[in-house]
Amino acid sequence: MCGIAGIFHLETAKPVDPARVRSMIDASAYRGPDGAGVWTAPGVGLGHRRLSIIDLAGGAQPMANADESLIVTYNGEIYNFAEIRRELEGKGHRFDSHSDTEVILHAYRQWGEDCVHRFNGMFAFALFDRSTQSLWLVRDRLGVKPLHYAQVSDGSVIFGSELKNLLAHPLLRREPDVRAVEDFLALGYVPDDACIVAGVKKLGAGQTLRLVRGRPLPEPSRYWDISFADRATAKPAALQEELTALMRDAVRMRMVADVPLGAFLSGGVDSSSVVALMAETSKQAVKTCTIGFDVAGLDETAYADQVARRFATDHRTRIVSPDDYGLIDTLAAHFDEPFADASALPTYRVCELARETVTVALSGDGADEAFAGYRRHRFQMRGEKVRALMPAGLRHGLFGTLGRVYPKADWAPRMFRAKSTFLELAQSGAEAYARSVGIVPPELRQRLYTDGFRRALGQHRAEDRIVQTMENAPARDPLDRAQYADMKIWLPGDILTKTDRMSMAVSLEAREPLLDYRLMEFAARLPVSQRIHGNSGKYLMKRAMEAYLPNEILYRDKMGFVTPIAHWFRGPLAGEAAAVAGGSTLARTGWIDPKAMAKAASDHKSGIADHGRLLWQLLMLDKSLTRLFG
Repeated sequence: MCGIAGIFHLETAKPVDPARVRSMIDASAYRGPDGAGVWTAPGVGLGHRRLSIIDLAGGAQPMANADESLIVTYNGEIYNFAEIRRELEGKGHRFDSHSDTEVILHAYRQWGEDCVHRFNGMFAFALFDRSTQSLWLVRDRLGVKPLHYAQVSDGSVIFGSELKNLLAHPLLRREPDVRAVEDFLALGYVPDDACIVAGVKKLGAGQTLRLVRGRPLPEPSRYWDISFADRATAKPAALQEELTALMRDAVRMRMVADVPLGAFLSGGVDSSSVVALMAETSKQAVKTCTIGFDVAGLDETAYADQVARRFATDHRTRIVSPDDYGLIDTLAAHFDEPFADASALPTYRVCELARETVTVALSGDGADEAFAGYRRHRFQMRGEKVRALMPAGLRHGLFGTLGRVYPKADWAPRMFRAKSTFLELAQSGAEAYARSVGIVPPELRQRLYTDGFRRALGQHRAEDRIVQTMENAPARDPLDRAQYADMKIWLPGDILTKTDRMSMAVSLEAREPLLDYRLMEFAARLPVSQRIHGNSGKYLMKRAMEAYLPNEILYRDKMGFVTPIAHWFRGPLAGEAAAVAGGSTLARTGWIDPKAMAKAASDHKSGIADHGRLLWQLLMLDKSLTRLFG
């Protein structure tokens, strides 16, 4: 795992200062503490920070082929590189190293841009082709590894793994994009089709971008997409057998490393499944680690311990306090853009614990998106059944009225908090799902915004991308459409951003076997009944894992990492909330009504309302704005 950055002049082959490229890659030195390299030629400069995982002695980058007609800087892992290498050797290619980086160079020489279809892995790379005077930027199918780029005033395109790599270039203008602020407040993260710094773009998951000297900056091209348009016709037993084989192979491929390797173990279905399959493959005890909390209702260590004993893993547990808000500034520094998924705090801690003994850790990310494991997926299915019973006009009038008049009872048990349910039932399925995956609903955001900010936004609304993605999805069922939107927006924007930044912050490589694209394609073809059955999501996966895991692990309620942010803003962070409403960087922008911010903080502290997540978002936005724009 590594960090990459570089410069490519589109217009003419101007000289590139190696020191400038060096400053860009050094901005995220923690992504690659084992080495650094810079390569320049007229009109191009490539930089690399290395975290050594494969071929520790021979994998230095940027790497060139024998005649230096191709040069690559690369972040990630090609898990099937040995198989591709054997095929290339059969075609006459000769290799000088044992690294997957060199496989990229030879695969490109053999197959051109079609080589990317042969790669199974997580990757972001930039490959300079001297013969065509072009730079090819590539990102993996699901967006596990990030890649940012922007065109600056001298005509060059700059790129890097993280936003801070681009910010190290003196010609990048630091101006906020207000549309990204709307996106962040709605969703809790800045999605891949937006950036808080105006003019910066993120190469999308499954996309490539070919920069050619003498031509203008083009739009990216898509080489892969997930499709829910087809249905598997095999019987459940056969599907279960196929799924087990795919999971086993995905785990096996990700256990190849020349450094110590382990796994995160929460005691939930996903990480426990990964550990079970690792134990089946490994000749040694699997190294596992768990973060526990000193609050019984949040702690899952007993379940993790049960799984660790079952598979005789080399298990380590660390108990931390949920009151870990001291990491706020660390989070802001590593995410660059505002990021409000509070589970980033314990994710950082479990990565920190893993890094004490391993350099690579396997995680369970991806199963909820692939196999419909979120509670919102079940709610969406039920809501669509209700919508199908009533004409849209009647439904809108009835449930819209109920939603408007029903009190917002944050303090009440969940079953009595019907206001949001009524509002969602009044809308189309896509509008309702967009609302369910958001944090701050549109009507509350409108109350927060100043008139000037509303005018600056124009017609931009964060939820529209979700609605449009669902309406245009290659899908057959409403559940398909919801999962497709999750995979395109939520997964790369939130889950994978969190895992990448928090693991890289401690120089740890995280690998996600359940995000193997073959698994994702298989899951997308499953009948709905094999994804959600009764009140259970991930149905087929749980059935497949019954041979490995006990029912109390497979069928218990999902917990996940929980942080008590509502409590923080009634206690130790109450002063922070008040400060954001006062003279903070956010307050000085004129985007948010200071009276509305102050009222939200006051109502939350007094217990009138639960604005914990909103206050967390405002605080993280303020931290990000301060770091980026001063």
